[in-house]
Order: sequence, then C-alpha cells, then structure tokens
Amino acid sequence: MRRILLTYILLFIVGQLATQAQVTPNNPYGDRKDQYGNIVDQYGNQVDPAMRPQNPDSSNVEVQSLPPTLYMWHLSENLGNINRIPADTTYKFFQNTNLVEGIKGHYNYLGNLGSPRLSRIFFDRRDSEPTIFMEPFSSFFVRPDEFNFTNSNVPYTNLTYYKAGSKINGEERFKSYFSVNVNKQLAFGFNIDYLYGRGYYNSQNTSFFNAALFGSYIGDRYEASLLYSNNNMKMNENGGISDDRYITDPQAMASGGKTYESQNIPTVLSQSANNNKDFYVFLAQRYKLGFQREIEKAKNDSTPAKKEFVPVTSFIHTMKLERTRHRFTSLDKVDNYYQNTYIKPGTSAINDSTTAFSIKNTLGIALLEGFNKYAKAGLTAYASYKLSNYYLMDKDSTSVDQYTENEVFVGAELSKRQGNVLHYQATGEVGLLGKAIGQFRANGNMDLNFRLWKDTVSFIARASVTNTLPSFYMRHYHSKHFYWDNDNMDKEFRTRLEGEINIDRWQTKLRAGVENIKNYTYFNQQALPQQHGGNIQVLSAILEQNFHLGIFHLDNEVSWQKSSNMGVLPLPEFSLYHNLYLQTKLAKVLTVQLGADVRYFTKYYAPAYLPAIQQFYLQPESDQVEIGGYPIVNVYANLHLKRTRIFAMMYHVNQGSGKSNYFLAPHYPINPRLFKIGISWNFYD
Repeated sequence: MRRILLTYILLFIVGQLATQAQVTPNNPYGDRKDQYGNIVDQYGNQVDPAMRPQNPDSSNVEVQSLPPTLYMWHLSENLGNINRIPADTTYKFFQNTNLVEGIKGHYNYLGNLGSPRLSRIFFDRRDSEPTIFMEPFSSFFVRPDEFNFTNSNVPYTNLTYYKAGSKINGEERFKSYFSVNVNKQLAFGFNIDYLYGRGYYNSQNTSFFNAALFGSYIGDRYEASLLYSNNNMKMNENGGISDDRYITDPQAMASGGKTYESQNIPTVLSQSANNNKDFYVFLAQRYKLGFQREIEKAKNDSTPAKKEFVPVTSFIHTMKLERTRHRFTSLDKVDNYYQNTYIKPGTSAINDSTTAFSIKNTLGIALLEGFNKYAKAGLTAYASYKLSNYYLMDKDSTSVDQYTENEVFVGAELSKRQGNVLHYQATGEVGLLGKAIGQFRANGNMDLNFRLWKDTVSFIARASVTNTLPSFYMRHYHSKHFYWDNDNMDKEFRTRLEGEINIDRWQTKLRAGVENIKNYTYFNQQALPQQHGGNIQVLSAILEQNFHLGIFHLDNEVSWQKSSNMGVLPLPEFSLYHNLYLQTKLAKVLTVQLGADVRYFTKYYAPAYLPAIQQFYLQPESDQVEIGGYPIVNVYANLHLKRTRIFAMMYHVNQGSGKSNYFLAPHYPINPRLFKIGISWNFYD
C-alpha cells in the first residue's frame, strides 16, 4: 500500500507542474441550480462556493480560480466514436459501488472482494474479450470502451478509499484518478486502482493492481485518444468449503456450539493460486475534412464575422495491442477433485500457463451527419485486421504449442446521433479472410424521445444477429488436468430482440427481450467445453419502478427470465432488488440518505466454479446443490457534502436469521456480517 501511495504522490506532482501551462477562458455559472437550490455547473456537478466570486460584475473582485467545468466520455472500441457520459459525482448507490455482486446484486461470486463473478441476468453477460480468464473479473478489469476520458478547464482529481473488517480478514481498495488540460484541446492523466481482500475464509485472499495512463486531443480537424492499461491480479484459491453444513447447520458441525468462526472452516484447497496479467494499448484517431461556415455576420471592419468549422468527412484509425498471461499453480494433493490428468500424471505440483498476444487495426472513412440539411445521418465504411498468437503448454509440459489466427472483417455503420427526438445506429460486418470466413455480426439500436402530456417518454429498441466462432480458449487449452483441441466446433448463431420504455415522471423503466441461440457453447459437468446442437431460447423482462413521498423513497427492480433448457443454461426465474431510504438536507449543504436494501433471487442449480480453469461450469451430477432463496440485507448511511461522498454500511446484517443459506456460488459462502466504510473526494484545483 505504501508503494502505491508513493507512486500516486509522484504522478500527482508531475500533473500539478503541468497545470502551469493550462489556459482557459472564464466561464461563470449564471443561475443554474439543482432541486435543493445549490449552484451547479452545466453537467449537474455541485459547485463549491469558494470556486466562484461573490460578485462577478464587480471590477474590484479578483477571481482566484476558475469555476470547474468538465465532461467525460467513452470510446467505442471499433471506430473510436465518442460517447458523452455524466461525470461521476452521484451519491445514490455509492455504498454499493465496491460490491462484487454489483450495485443491485446481479452477480454470483465467491464471497471475497475481487473474486470471479458471473451475472445471473443473462442479457447483461458480455463476450469473453480479451480471454475467458479475464472476463470473470469485470468488477475490476476495465476494457478500453469502459474507461473514462476527461476534459476539464481546471485540474480534476478523484480519490476514493474503501475499507471493511480488520487487518486479519478485512478488505481495502484505493482508487485515484487525475486529469489535467494543457489547453482546451489537449488533456492527459492517470488512473490507479489497488485492491486487497484478505478474506473471511481460508486461502482466498486477493491482490489486484491497475495503473493506466491516458491522453486526448480534441480539435476541430484532428481527434486522438490514447490509453495504456496494465493489470496484475493475484488470488489464492480455496476450492470452496469442504462441507456446506458449516454454514447451513453450524450447531451440528460445531458439536452443539452456536457459531463456527469462518476462518476455522476447512476448505478444499490451501496451496493453490491464480495469477492474471494483462496490458493493452488502445489508440483511436480521426482526421476531418470540412469547411468554414459563417454563424454571425461582420458588424464593421473591427468586428469580423464569426465562423465555425463544419466537418464533412473523416478518416478513422483505431489500434489495440494486448498481451494477456494466465497462470495456475498448486501444491494441493486432493483425491477425486480433478477428474482427468493429461500432463505428467506422476507429479502432484501444478504449474499451468498460457499467453495470448493480439494486435488489431481498423481503418475507416465516414461521411458525417449534419454538415447540411440533407445529411440526416452519418455513414461509415471500415475494414479491420487482427493478428492473434497463443502459446500453450504441450503434453510434455516443457515445450510450447503456438497457434496463430488471422481475421479480416469489412463493415459499415449508419448512424444518427444529433437531435433530441430520434437517434439510431446500425452496424454490420462480415469476415473475409482467415478465421473470420463465415462469421458475421449485425446489430442496431434506436431511441425515440417524445412528450406525452407532462411526461418525457423514451422508447428504445435493440436487435442483433451474429454468427461467430467460440473464443479461442473454448477451442484450445492445454494444462495438467484439462486438455482440449476442438477444431470442429460450429459457429454460434444468435438472434436477439429487445425493447425498453422509460417514463421519467413516473420513474418507470421496463425492459423486455428474447434471444435464440443455436450451438450454445458452455462448460459441461466435467468442466470441458461443449456445444448444444439445438436451439435455446431465453425470455427476459425487467421492471424498475421507484416511488417517493416527501423524504421517503422506495426503489424497486424485479427481473424475470426463462431458459428453455435449464440443464444447459440454468437461470433463476426471479431476481429482486428493493431499496428503502429517507433523503433530506441538513443546513442546506449536507445531503443525507439513511436506508436499507435487500437483494434476493429464487433457487436454482447455479454454475459451480473450478479454480484450475477459473471458470463457472455446470454442477457435477454427484454434487448438485441449489443456491438462492436467501435475502441479503444491508443497512447504510450516505452523506454528500460539496465535493465529498461518505458512506457507512453494515453488510449482510441479517446473518443468523432464518435459514443460513448465504451462498452466491455453490460451496462458496459470502462474507458474514461486516461493517464497511468508503469515502470519495473530488478536487478541482
């Protein structure tokens, strides 16, 4: 931890020195206020009164610092399109932002901070980029299209710290984010994320570290964004507890005692660990051609006409270079835990490893939307080439098997992003060479926004059709206990339709969809990749409905989903989230939330977890257990004062009441009752 803090201090000093070159015009706020009367900027960020002069019209007032204005964006990974996002200043749900199970409890996971997870909501599951070994760590690992770029007129810093439990079995996480502009166009910064979870059960501690550097240039003609991210994730594996009755019937296991300390519960493994390392460089750039358009005529010789640059065409280039390494080591001697041994069966030690390296370049040309009244949409054509190398162990465990794959795709995008009523985007690509032959992807989305009486209503539609090969590691993997080469796997054919309606005034959001999958690829009961040759359908509907009366608020989410083949694709039928709290202001500056939330899902045979491949798979026939049917209740207090957010929470406050079946993965209980705190500061100087 000390090393991380020293690194941050050094980078912070460098960033502060760079601010001396920052020059931006004064941009006073005017009279923009939130619902509580606080002065906010154009993005809704509450403004510190010290950041603005008491009387902007007085010539005797010296402005000591600029009022902060900033905006953030994500980049689409394929074409580098900029998608504006709100600045991270919200305090609602702040107490849940570090929970591995997700803000509303949608994920199964192993109980400890940073451990692998799998979404129970099927429509929220993502593809396995960059590898199947990195995807389970979506609570920590940030893909290029999820990273927050920032442009601000003053240096922006965010420091966030989470802590729970003691030095023996608790957890900590420190996050820092810094961004500074050299001028209106050029910005750079860094991000640091350090996580350490000691774990309430034996041999499950996690230690993760991410350092990222980023820069951006947003000019009239040229735009570029560059991101470098380096991740190192270490976790010990305990294989779950040896007997679920230590949780479900602790008195019987403790010889009549009322409790059984979590650290004294025996686990299957004690000398096993996984280590994942990933670094990537992502670059998105475009050059625009266009013309100057007059927006205000000249008044006289001393006041020339005002003009703006109108882009017509842009040339696009994106590049992603990535290297991922996975290693599993073990000295555990466990009978019947692994069903097969492929490499050196006479030895007990395990030292499995694999490395993946890829580089992808995309070139495109776009005819831009809005350069004249007839250009109602933008049209982009592009081509991409990806080279991937994979290195696997051979059966002698000393040599290396190398696989090389090439993929060439061509595609097009039609989009309308301007305006307030209708937006749409449709993208399609087809494979031409290498492993891409026969593959294609087509997806589209549309949103329609209109007034209905006094309400603002949004209707969103999404659709996709894909025909793609299963990921490389579903087709090839070599290790001591698991060895497969599935060259004959068929392509997965998926079609999805989804609709969503939002009514702001009613605080209502309804989303429903259906997906059909042919050749669904999964890990079977032997933890080996397998394809289901027929069709599987998944139906889903999610209703979010919030209520409030005065200071009292009740937020609700009800999810329903149905799998046509629960033996291959098991899903809980219902998942619920409810949050009851009161919200008020003290002294007009301190926002207070006091409440409790509960998450619950119906029982089902959830996928089990296997450390040797770090994947979730169908439960073996000899070890079938249901999880679910158990509410998890947290009680919390949220405070928001100007630039500071603070929470205190008692996690799993209902431990010991009702049936103690608190598993979110088979044989992996979640943490017992635990006090958590967190604080986040925003600095605009």
